[in-house]
This record gives sequence, C-alpha cells and structure tokens, in this order.
Amino acid sequence: MAGRYLVNFSTSELPCHESEYLILGSGIAGLYTALAARRTGAEVLVLTKRTVEDSTTDQAQGGIAAALGDQDSPAQHLADTLEAGAGLCDAEAVEILVTEGVERVRELVALGARFDRAGDELALTREGAHSQRRILHARGDATGAEIQRVLTRVAREHRVEILENHFVVDLLVRQQVCYGVLACDAEGRLKVFYGRVVVLATGGLGQIYATNTNPAVATGDGVAMAYRAGAEVMDLEFVQFHPTALALPGAPRFLISEAVRGEGGVLRNARGERFMERYHPLGELAPRDVVVRAILAEMEATGASHVFLDLTHLPPDQVRRRFPNITMRCARVGLDVTRDLIPVAPAAHYAMGGVRTNLHGETSIHGLFACGEVACAGVHGANRLASNSLLDGLVFGGRIVRRVQEHPAGYSLRRTALGYDRLGPPVDRPWAALRAEIQGIMDRYVGPVRHAAGLARALEFFDAWRDLQAHAARTCEEMEVRNMLLAGELVTLGASMRTESRGGHYRVDCPNSERRWERHIILRRRGDH
Repeated sequence: MAGRYLVNFSTSELPCHESEYLILGSGIAGLYTALAARRTGAEVLVLTKRTVEDSTTDQAQGGIAAALGDQDSPAQHLADTLEAGAGLCDAEAVEILVTEGVERVRELVALGARFDRAGDELALTREGAHSQRRILHARGDATGAEIQRVLTRVAREHRVEILENHFVVDLLVRQQVCYGVLACDAEGRLKVFYGRVVVLATGGLGQIYATNTNPAVATGDGVAMAYRAGAEVMDLEFVQFHPTALALPGAPRFLISEAVRGEGGVLRNARGERFMERYHPLGELAPRDVVVRAILAEMEATGASHVFLDLTHLPPDQVRRRFPNITMRCARVGLDVTRDLIPVAPAAHYAMGGVRTNLHGETSIHGLFACGEVACAGVHGANRLASNSLLDGLVFGGRIVRRVQEHPAGYSLRRTALGYDRLGPPVDRPWAALRAEIQGIMDRYVGPVRHAAGLARALEFFDAWRDLQAHAARTCEEMEVRNMLLAGELVTLGASMRTESRGGHYRVDCPNSERRWERHIILRRRGDH
C-alpha cells in the first residue's frame, strides 16, 4: 500500500540537529506538550509546517469541555462521551480525559486564557449530546484562537525553540525504534532532526475532502508518515462530519459552531420546517452523526443543496455578543445572522481515528509518541463528543511528558546512520489537479453516506496511483499530495472493511450496528521498516 520513504537520502550527508523533545506540530497538543516538557528542564524543539498559528486549534470556535459546573461531574462527562462514542470508546481513556481534563483547563486559566465569564463565574454553554452546560468559550466563538495565543506566548516565554516552515517528510525508524525525522525547510533543503523523544502532534486529515472545515495544513501528514514507518493506525474509517458549515454558493466554507444550536439556534429545511425533533429526542442537540444524516435526508427530500440554521428568534444583541466571529464572517458574504437564515450543509471536520497509542501516548514504535487529532487512544470511539478534542490534546500531551519522566532510562538521544536509495527519479504530475481529484473522490464515495460499490471505486482510484511509490518526491507540494493519497486510501480501506453503520461511519448497504463489530480496525504496513 505504501513505500517506506518519500525521498532518497543519507543522514551522513545532511545537516543534523538534536533535541531532547522533538515535537511535530504547533496546535494545542504540540504546544502544551512542549511547555510541559520545557518545565522539566528538557530541551524542546517544535517543528511546524507553516507558521505557529496555522493550526486547527487556532480556528476552533465552540470551546473546550470540562466538568466545572456546580451540577456537573466527571462521571456525567464520562457517560456522555461513552454514549456519543457508540460502543467503541476505551472507557479507561475517557475516564482519564474527563478527570485530568478538569485540572488541565484550570491550568489554562492560570496561564492567562481569558475564557468568557458570567459575573465572577466561567460562562458555560451546552453543545450536542452533552447533558450539562460544560463548554468553556472565549471571545464568544474564538476559543481556539485564545488558547493558541496563550500557549504560543507561554511557550516562547519558556524558551521553547520553534522552527516554522519546516515540512516533516518522514520519520527515521530502524527496527521499530524512532530516532528522529527528516524535514524540508522553506528553501527545499533536507535536514535531519534527532530527538530523545519524537511527538506527533500534526493534527487531522480534513483536507482529503473538498468540503471540509479544516485549515489548509490538515492533509494527514502525521498518519501517512507514521504508517510508512510501520506504526499502527486505528479507526480511520470514523471521520466526523460537522452538520453546519456555511453552504453559500461562491462563499468560502467555514464552520458555524455547534454552540449556536446550544444557545437556541434551530435547523429548518428548504420549506422552512423545523425537522430535528422528528429524528431524535434531543432535537438540534442530538449527536453530530444523527444531525448530519437528518440534514442529508431533508436535503434529499426537498431537492435542496443545504438546510438553514435559524437564529432570527434570538435577541440580536445576544447573538452578536455570543458569536462575534460568526456574525462578522457571515456579514462579509452578505448575511445578517440576526435577520437572515444561514444556509448550511455537512462538511468533513474531525478524524476520530489516527495513530494508535496507549494511555501514555506511546505508539507501536519505541520513542514515537502521538497526541491530539493525529492520535487515537480510543477516547472518541466512533463519534467524538463535541468540544472534547481540545481537551484530548491537553490531557494526553501532558501524559507523554509524565511517562518520559517516569522512565528516563528508556529514552536516550542516539544518532544513527540511516539512508534510503531505492526510489527512482522524480516524475512530473499535475499535483494541484491530483489534489482536487483526491478531494472529489473522497467527497463522492467516502463521505457521510457510504456503500460498497462507491468504496470499491475509490480504492480503484488509489490503486491507479500506486506507481508513484517507486519514485522520489521533488517538492513539499508533491509530498503533501502523496500523504493525502495514502491518508485517503487508509480511510477508504477502513470504511470498506467495516460492514456496518456506527457513529460517524454510515453504510447505506449495511445500515445497522452489529455486535460483532464492537471492535477496532488496526492497520499496519508490512515491509522494510
């Protein structure tokens, strides 16, 4: 399915750098892990694909979930997460998330995160499938940007070294031990970075879909490079589609936060009818997979390309104050959210699956850890509970550092001579067109509603490009597209293997959940590691 490396190289011929912690990615998972490691006195280097702020974290609107309310408890948060996860959550991982998460969020506040308040108390809102108001938010609907601001500032104050515009090409692994990474800088020069510990915090893979809510950097690089290196990946068929992305012809897609429905926004079909109560007792606050399929059903029934999110019955000042970013972005495309219905449709949003880890962030490769969206510890199961993702990055990033601290002898900084020379010369392909073709295939055949015939066509498409694996990549653009090819193929393969419907994975030809499928699909590359 995949070649071992994207380029030929010899570490002995390249400039080399060393760090105790080598962290790939600058969102909440990467920066918090970097900060936690730096506090132990360790030397930390963060490599990020573009700028520090080019992350999914920076774009996150809704908030971060934690059981901080008087009527709430970690036990209730646990129950809600397990319910949303549709039978595939690891209960121990979820318990860690909801218990340790409370302290991690308090730590964010102590670091200076300015979450919105109601008087002296934190303002908590409710989102889909939550039984309590437990979502903290900042600047109304700019929670991720506030968290990104705080962690970036504090990381720099603690002298965490951050190298921007460094595209990580591949993991340097021999006999299931990770020594570091091969990276490409802004000038296209290859470099070697060795680390005592290598942490994947590269984010998601939403850009393998044309219709998505993710930043341009979310092309599945972490999953692809880990798979090529021989790491186990798990649950990749479970892609969460957010129900409400702006669907206005000619306007850029962007997320309309679930918190809008949590504050009273309602969904209406093309005939103006409110419909969610026909599909689930929680109405607009049903789990995301339920809301997505309800929207798709209404679109098909009415022949429309979208439904509408209606805020017009809410006090205008309240809407503008609570959702300033959404109000502003809609205004740019001619919509007044206090008066106009907002056209919305589902879009790829979050990967529940990823590089398989244990409860300490350890992958199946020694010295390689993963946290955040690129990782899969079983927290999200088949369908992530809203606003658990930011919490995930904090909790399991912190646990990685704790694990290394507890077993210092197990992780030593070692240089080793590595190289690869089996790839043929680069080939010219229309990479931008291929990127668009991948996205179109994924939208058409591996979207919110899937069936065997479509999945087979998608796999045929990926098979047709297999010859690229025999050739060296020339540019970062090409490497990114080849990562998208592999990530797309892995998602499609998992979806074709899982012959049932569960959570974010819906097979119209296998519409029921099956007891025998209360298990995980784990994929691992065989070959020269």
